[in-house]
Amino acid sequence: MNNYPLKTYLFILVTTVMSVVYALPNLFAADPALQISGQNGEMVIDQPVMDKITNALRVANIEYFGEEVSGENGLLRLKDIDQQLPAKRVIQDKLGPDYIVALNLAPTTPEWLSKFGASPMKLGLDLRGGVHFLLEVNTDEVVEKQMETTVTQVRAAMREEKLRYESVKIVNGRLIVSVFKTKAEAEKASSILRNKFRGITRKSTEENGFFIIHSEMLESEIKKIEDYAINQNLTTLRNRVNELGVSEPVVQRQGRNRVVVELPGVQDTAEAKRIIGKTANLEFRLEAEAGSTNRERFEFSENYVRDRGIKDAFLKRTVVITGDHVSKASAGFDEQGTPNVSITLNSKGGARMHRISRNNIGRRLGVLFIEYKVGRKYDTDDTGKRVAISERYVDKKIINLATIQSALGVGFQITGLTSPREASELALFLRAGAMAAPMYFVEERTIGPSLGAENISLGVKSVTIGMLLVIAFMLIYYKLFGLFANIALTLNLLILMAFMSLLEATLTLPGIAGIVLTVGIAVDANVLIFSRIKEELASGLPAQSAINAGYDRAFVSIVDANVTTLIVAIILFVIGSGPVQGFAVTLSIGILVSMFTAIIVTRALVNLSYGNRTIEKIWI
Repeated sequence: MNNYPLKTYLFILVTTVMSVVYALPNLFAADPALQISGQNGEMVIDQPVMDKITNALRVANIEYFGEEVSGENGLLRLKDIDQQLPAKRVIQDKLGPDYIVALNLAPTTPEWLSKFGASPMKLGLDLRGGVHFLLEVNTDEVVEKQMETTVTQVRAAMREEKLRYESVKIVNGRLIVSVFKTKAEAEKASSILRNKFRGITRKSTEENGFFIIHSEMLESEIKKIEDYAINQNLTTLRNRVNELGVSEPVVQRQGRNRVVVELPGVQDTAEAKRIIGKTANLEFRLEAEAGSTNRERFEFSENYVRDRGIKDAFLKRTVVITGDHVSKASAGFDEQGTPNVSITLNSKGGARMHRISRNNIGRRLGVLFIEYKVGRKYDTDDTGKRVAISERYVDKKIINLATIQSALGVGFQITGLTSPREASELALFLRAGAMAAPMYFVEERTIGPSLGAENISLGVKSVTIGMLLVIAFMLIYYKLFGLFANIALTLNLLILMAFMSLLEATLTLPGIAGIVLTVGIAVDANVLIFSRIKEELASGLPAQSAINAGYDRAFVSIVDANVTTLIVAIILFVIGSGPVQGFAVTLSIGILVSMFTAIIVTRALVNLSYGNRTIEKIWI
């Protein structure tokens, strides 16, 4: 009685050894480092490039070590994490805009562990430090644009069917109102709407002798448009983050119309916000002729335009192409040594640009930079107190106005930029793609590396204190069986850390809270089992039978309790986001592991101590 087959003991032994191997890398702290790569795959990071970098760091008195070159990338380890940002600025200034210099953490895992594929857990923003942005996508504007497009298509469809209408217009942003003189025309129009426009409703009425069709966009169609806009924005943001070269960034949707961007290791919020936060697009428009009614007045951007003598200009309302048509963009210099951006268009954009430019040689083509911003204005409330009010607005400025010398094709250049940095940023925006919908900052948070280190220290301390208290209680109250439970608890933490590392899960501060909670609930099963064994002994059962009954009869209660907790953890992971998910991940893994260690591992230890022999008394 109370004996496992050999294969069970071997399984526990193998699990323990693997857990130790895959948990060990977490004891080796990563080095702050900088990763250097080229703007495109053709650029090689060789030893001369690294020599240039190291010489610049020596001049700036920044200590470094562990120089690594792999052809496409270079890595440089620093002795102090506070030197990462100064070192990045020094290297970026030395190499110029053709290179990406990224903040990183270089692992220090011993080579023999790396051969097994062992690596440390990833650390979340609250433990590593970095910046957190919460942005809101203005999906209403996208829906309104789609409504305008639909109205244009409805008019075109009715003209194609030679159907007369009084008016087709948008009312209150979401309602298309089509007005006809006769009932026959209205019925024919309704048939056209039914056959060609599946995404809108139709409701016919008669008012003041006119026959009117009210059409609204279906909710499913609106959601489809919103989803497309947010997914496009997510793609664009991820492209921009990748261009920044941030290690292990987080760009994910939150709720219906919000996006979370987390950049671990980044401390320069101004630079991050300038790149990530520029929810911008480009429009190429011809300069309007004098006296034309189809024109808009725009000011020149102080950031980009070299000629400060020009203050404003008139551009046509008609857009030639937008940033959506750009397939490739790179920063460089022209023959005079001034910064420029070389642009390659897709086939649709190239064909349109060629057609427009061929017919307008000698005229000027303007590049309009459109940004969606949030400003502040001040007002007084009911008590007369001055309060700040956030105000969203669109800022449109010309960044380039050049004469068309010849017909343009899929490739051309934007000139007149003030600095390599501005050229590099503009090229980045174009490469990353255009935003499908404007976005505005809702929340901005910065966590310093020192605060992250303090969070780690406090987290480790809380786990240690919690574990020591549990160990002490189990030893005092359950004696030898308490020792078995403590050994299982230690293995529980090892397996949990190994799983987190293998699954490449990100450890956050709430995740540490989940580990602390796991330490507390991991011995719950043993408390149930040991209490049951005590009850069976008190009722007069022999020691071996009491042990067997304690494990068997407590099993159902243990499974019920852990499954209900696991269900809650899964719901938290599915519904929650960010910190809540971090807590749910560690709690879920901890629950599953604790069932293994509390039931199988402790019983294996009990079986090794008491199994297959006659005993009069057990130490519990």
